Amino acid sequence: MRKEILVIDDSKAMRFMLHTILKKHYKVISVPDGLSAMYYLRNAQQPDLIIMDPELPDFNDWELVKYLTGSHLFSGIPLMVISGENEEDTRAKSVNYGVADFFLKPFNPLRLFEAVDNIMVNRIAEKIY
Repeated sequence: MRKEILVIDDSKAMRFMLHTILKKHYKVISVPDGLSAMYYLRNAQQPDLIIMDPELPDFNDWELVKYLTGSHLFSGIPLMVISGENEEDTRAKSVNYGVADFFLKPFNPLRLFEAVDNIMVNRIAEKIY
C-alpha cells in the first residue's frame, strides 16, 4: 500500500503542483484550509506525512503547525512546511515547533521530492526499530 501525504494549502495551484510531483509514488490528499484538514485527520486514517503552508486563512499564522506538533494524536506525523516567510523566521519557527523539514516559496520540486522520500525512509526505519 502506498504511503499517504496530506497537503494543506489555500492555493489551488500549489495543491495541484504538489499532487503532480508526488502522485506517482504516494497517495496524495489535498485540502484548502485548516478546518478541512482537521476534519480529514479526525475522520480518516492518519497520513504518513503532512505538507502544509503555515499561513492559512482560517488560522493564525503557524497556529495549525503548533497544534499538530503539540498534539498527542498528531505529533507522530512528520510535518513539512512550505512557507512564504523569510528563511530566518521560517527556520526558527520550524525548529521551535519540531517540523521535520521546510521549504521557502518558490522551491525546487525535485529537492522537495527528495526530502519527502528521506522523511518516508526515516519513518519506515523508526517503525522497524
